[in-house]
Amino acid sequence: MDVSEHKPDRIVVGVDGSAPSQRALEWALREAALTGAELEALHAWEVPAAYGTGMVMTLPSNEEFESAAKQVLSRAIDQAAGNDPGVVIDQKTVAGHPARVLMDAAEGAALLVVGSRGHGGFVGTLVGSVSQYCVSHAPCPVVVVRDLSEKDQD
Repeated sequence: MDVSEHKPDRIVVGVDGSAPSQRALEWALREAALTGAELEALHAWEVPAAYGTGMVMTLPSNEEFESAAKQVLSRAIDQAAGNDPGVVIDQKTVAGHPARVLMDAAEGAALLVVGSRGHGGFVGTLVGSVSQYCVSHAPCPVVVVRDLSEKDQD
C-alpha cells in the first residue's frame, strides 16, 4: 500500500449529553489529537417506548427528535472542543438503539469510546447497559470513561 493512500485512524465516541459521555468526548478528543485520528462523534436517538401511552395527544415528529439530538451533540462538542478543536470531528446523529448504532459505527474504527454511568448501589450498574454491550460486542478496542467528578457511592 502506498503511504500517500493511508487514511487516518477513526475514533468513534458515543455522546448522549450525560456527564460521563461528556468526559468520554473530552478523552476521545485528546486521544485523536495525540494520534492524528479523525473523530466521529455520534448521538443515537430513538422515540421512547412509553411515548404515545397515557394522556399524550400529539407526539414530537422524528424531525423534532433528530433536531434535539443534533443540538445535544453540538453543545457537547462546543463544550469539549471550543472553536478550534485541532481535530477533524464528524458529527452524526442516527435513529436507533444506541448500542446497535455504536456497533455499526465501530466497524473499521481504531477505537470506540463511551461513557459509563458510574457507581450505583449494585455491582451491575458499574457499567451502563450500552457500555457493557459495547465492551462485549464491539469490533474494535473499547474505552469506557467514567465521570470522576461525582463522588463514589461505595
